[in-house]
Amino acid sequence: MITSFFAINAISILLAVIIDWIIGDPIWFPHPIIYIGKLIAFLDKKGRKLCKTDKGIKAFGGFIVITVAAITFIIPFAILMLVKQITWLYIVLNVLIIWTTLAAKCLSEEAKKVYYALRNKDLDDARIKLSYIVGRDTKELTDKEIIRADVETVAENTADGIIAPLFYAIIGGAPLAMMYKGINTMDSMLGYMNEKYRHIGFFPAKVDDVFNFIPARVTGLLICMVSFVVKGNIFTSFKIMIRDRKNHKSPNCAYPEGAAAGAMGVQLGGTNVYFGEVVYKPTIGDKVKELSFEHINDSIKLMYAAEALMMVLYLIVFWVINVLPYSCF
Repeated sequence: MITSFFAINAISILLAVIIDWIIGDPIWFPHPIIYIGKLIAFLDKKGRKLCKTDKGIKAFGGFIVITVAAITFIIPFAILMLVKQITWLYIVLNVLIIWTTLAAKCLSEEAKKVYYALRNKDLDDARIKLSYIVGRDTKELTDKEIIRADVETVAENTADGIIAPLFYAIIGGAPLAMMYKGINTMDSMLGYMNEKYRHIGFFPAKVDDVFNFIPARVTGLLICMVSFVVKGNIFTSFKIMIRDRKNHKSPNCAYPEGAAAGAMGVQLGGTNVYFGEVVYKPTIGDKVKELSFEHINDSIKLMYAAEALMMVLYLIVFWVINVLPYSCF
């Protein structure tokens, strides 16, 4: 007999992915990440008031991790437990929660805004649009640097915004997926290695690295496997990913970025400016082709193809484990 949790979870994840592909993150919907962000900002401000030493601020960063992780897990868990006897309502709420952890269409739309600005030769507008989705300073970026930043963001967020939430949803349903989003949001808000965030962001950044360790590598492999959608080669993509996997300050980001760079035959990485501080980074990939704004579209194709492949593999494994043994009798 099919385990009910896994059956309901599989249906919920599939529906959540389809909904995200169709409507993304509508403005009218009260997205949980907004409130998670407000909680993190409140705790950040409170911690700086209460703690007067670097050690104290660093420890408070650990408290923020525990608090946000607990709240983002317990609330969806409690909601689902309250309605677990009403199957249709449980599925609806499970779908809605998982949907809010996914960002494929939103990421595609935001990346394409930069693409259209570049296609219209409006560099200032491209810089503004890019500033909404990256942490680096965009005011002085050239067209090539804008393209690179946009492609890197799509590749990195294929892991953070799509594959990782799916990975945790598969393992533990909506509560675990939402907890991951809380941890990832902490990192995006506090996990900078500059003077302001170095101490309070230490634990948020480290915990995010741990939670993204497997998803980032899975994402890299998925991108390699779908490299054909941009006329790339799976073996070249894999070779670049493995060769350049350490060419990033993050232990995880170079996997999806390296796979994407190899698939498209472009070079990513290099020096960026964050909050006024210059951060020197090694390059990722080989400059077989010059970056053009069409590579933004290619990175989006890789993103969707990687997500689709993950869903296909997940549903095949689910069928083999939970359905096939019982259909043979």
